[in-house]
Amino acid sequence: MSRLEGNGSAADLPPGFDTPVFAEPWQAEAFAMTVALHDKGLFSWNEWAQALSSEVKKPGAAADGHDYYEHWLAALESLLASKGLAAKSDVDAMAEAWERAAHATPHGKPILLENDPQLDRRS
Repeated sequence: MSRLEGNGSAADLPPGFDTPVFAEPWQAEAFAMTVALHDKGLFSWNEWAQALSSEVKKPGAAADGHDYYEHWLAALESLLASKGLAAKSDVDAMAEAWERAAHATPHGKPILLENDPQLDRRS
């Protein structure tokens, strides 16, 4: 059953109701990671709100908000670093590894970290 079935017509819905919440899969993943880390007690919602607010208020933020999840991700990285959970250099190294893995993965295949050509396979 769709959201419209049993709920009336599309004309009864607020504008934008059927538009995607996330423009890209990574945005949904960043959202889910934030919720999961909060659920594990690694930070409070107040800490999260302060970190996100700080990022969104930085100069250069897009007036139309199209960069909102870039700020979301930066806030998450900053909060994890400030809590000593993941240093920026570790986050950057992992992001680079995933990027290399993506470039090394054939089209249509799942991107796996072990596809990173620089992965140390001696372990």
